[in-house]
Amino acid sequence: MTFNQVVPGSNPGGLTKFILVFPSDERKQRSEGLLKHESSETLVSSTRETYTMTQTLRSQGLMLILSSPSGAGKSSLAKSLVQLDRNTKLSVSATTREMRPGEINGQDYHFLTKEKFNDLIAQDAFLEYATVFDNHYGTLTSEVEKYISLGRDVVFDVDWQGAGALGAKKPDNVVSIYILPPSLAELKTRLATRRQDDDATIAARMSQAKEEISHYPEYDYIVINDKFDEALLKVQSILSAERSKRARLDLLDSVVRGL
Repeated sequence: MTFNQVVPGSNPGGLTKFILVFPSDERKQRSEGLLKHESSETLVSSTRETYTMTQTLRSQGLMLILSSPSGAGKSSLAKSLVQLDRNTKLSVSATTREMRPGEINGQDYHFLTKEKFNDLIAQDAFLEYATVFDNHYGTLTSEVEKYISLGRDVVFDVDWQGAGALGAKKPDNVVSIYILPPSLAELKTRLATRRQDDDATIAARMSQAKEEISHYPEYDYIVINDKFDEALLKVQSILSAERSKRARLDLLDSVVRGL
C-alpha cells in the first residue's frame, strides 16, 4: 500500500491532505465492477447493521461534490462511484434543458419546464440552483435530506456555483472535489469525442472552461482526471478518509463506552 498526495484546496489551516492507494489487486477488482452492492431501494429500507462499522457511527451522511469544466469527467466519476459504493446515492438534479438521447427522466435528471422550475424556486424547494448555458439546474432539498438522514452519502455533479451554495447551506456535511482535465487540448478532444454537442456549443464550453477552472481553490481536494481508473480510485479514497474523521463519528462515544 502506498501514499499518494492530493493537492489541497482551501481547507482549514492549509493542511495538505493525503489519501491511500489500494493494492493493485483491489484496484483491479474495483475497476472491473466486481465488488457486490445492493440496489438503492434495498439500502433505503435496510437497517444500519448492513453498513460498515464507520457508517453505523454516523447519524448524518456526507454530501460529496464533484465539479469540473464540461467534459472533464465529473459525471462519469460520480456514476462509477455510486455503482461501486453501496452507501452512496447520486443526487438527481432538476433541469430545464432538453433531454439527450439515452437519458431517463427521474434517473439522470428531473426534466422540468421553466414555468415548473420557477414555481419550485418560489416555494424555496431547492438547496441550490443556477443558470448554465441558458438552462436552469437545481438540487431539490427533499431528496437530499431523505438520504443523509439515513446516514447515506449523496454524490453531487454540480458546477462551482452549485458547490458554493451547497457548502453555504450544509457546511458540516459537504466535502468538495474539483476534477481537472490533464490539458485544455485534451478537454476539447473529449468534448468532440462524446458527440453530444455541435461545434458552436463545444466552442462555448471551451471559452467557459478557463473561468470555471479558476474556481478550483474553493474546493477541499483536487483530482486530475488523466487516467479514469486512477482518478476514480482517488475519489474513492477521499470519501473513505472523510467518512472516518472523528468529528463525523458522532455516535462513537456511546460505542466506546460499551467496549
